[in-house]
Amino acid sequence: MNSIWKESASLPHFDTLEGSVTTDVLIIGGGIAGILCAYFLREKGVDYVLVEGNTICSGITENTTAKITSQHGLIYDKLLHRVGIEKAKMYLDANQNAVKKYFELCEDIDCDFEKRTNCVYSIDDKRKLEREVAALYKMGFPAEIIETEELPFQTAGAVSFENQAQFHPLKFLAKIAENLNIYEHTFVKELAEHTAVTEKGNIAFQKLIFATHFPIDNKHGMYFLKMYQHRSYVIALENAPKLRNLYVDEAKGGLSFRCYQDILLLGGGAHRTGKRGGNWKELRDFAAEHYPNVREKYFWATQDCMTLDGIPYIGAYSKRMPGCFVATGFHKWGMTSSMAAAMILTDLVLEKENSYAPVFHPSRNMLKPQLLINGWEAAVNLLTISKKRCPHLGCALKWNEAEHSWDCPCHGSRFDEEGILLNNPANGDLRKEAKA
Repeated sequence: MNSIWKESASLPHFDTLEGSVTTDVLIIGGGIAGILCAYFLREKGVDYVLVEGNTICSGITENTTAKITSQHGLIYDKLLHRVGIEKAKMYLDANQNAVKKYFELCEDIDCDFEKRTNCVYSIDDKRKLEREVAALYKMGFPAEIIETEELPFQTAGAVSFENQAQFHPLKFLAKIAENLNIYEHTFVKELAEHTAVTEKGNIAFQKLIFATHFPIDNKHGMYFLKMYQHRSYVIALENAPKLRNLYVDEAKGGLSFRCYQDILLLGGGAHRTGKRGGNWKELRDFAAEHYPNVREKYFWATQDCMTLDGIPYIGAYSKRMPGCFVATGFHKWGMTSSMAAAMILTDLVLEKENSYAPVFHPSRNMLKPQLLINGWEAAVNLLTISKKRCPHLGCALKWNEAEHSWDCPCHGSRFDEEGILLNNPANGDLRKEAKA
């Protein structure tokens, strides 16, 4: 169940930390967000260390669909009404700046980088598309509604963003990570004041960046209430039509399309982690109906952190944790969000003002409808009788038949059949007595 990226790239390997070290900035998490933070800090001459509990890019990063776009669904009309034009434009500009940075970096990196038009389609609601284009017009961005002849079904059209891109994420990161100060298989077991405790040594630091997908500290920031996790699925198909553009449905349960070389990546089947969903069966049924001559070459799944308002949390971790920063809640748009986060956090670590930071501030207002849903899910699952409990905060685990894993509906931790941790925020395996 490896992704096409993992099967077609070779990443550098790094030593395990043995003994104690001191650094100005500690980065925890070796996915794309953490690696880009390390890359930019090194460019600025900052002393840093990055630690990864497994190997770099072995989590969510290797399972992306690798679309590079500032078009994160039909988000801009919503942002305009929720946060106003100034912050909506901050969000757009931050992500457009991230797209531009990929164009610059990928000029010198062999990573199958290709300029593309990204399209968000609606099955039956053209008014949504028109409202989105009107919102973007107010922000001075040239979007338009186009037809979707490439897709094998009728739609009401799609909002298109030109000059977006796609690439091979692991080929890109293999080059970016070269010569960075990284330790693999270095799991942070505990955080004390300005010290990270690992199995074979301690790391003394002045500043800290959490780039662990879901933050690993439960004491501050209320991230366990501010986020939930969402699973989605991909199948890679040979002999499918080659698409020029990138496509995603504006609806939550819709499909995603992009091509890599001669292979079509079809995504969807999504559901809240710990709940039931369409998974690969939904995708395979769709392919059988619309692409009867294809052959499935790869299949995989991924997981995304979802915030209360659809905007990532990038910035100071908590008022009670000075010098600590976070990048999380990328809402299925990890490529541009990670790049934007790395550039913002580099400025914040250097105590420089960043003009995009205010819209992403993690301590913004939590009073959103999703907060009640997250609280309800936690309460229900805490009260559910089950022998298997998540070591994160004690919620009842649910069996995921499609992936043969034990999943937490509260915060998204996942464990294999033997109780080995697959996805955080839990920071360890299931206890042996919990597996009976």
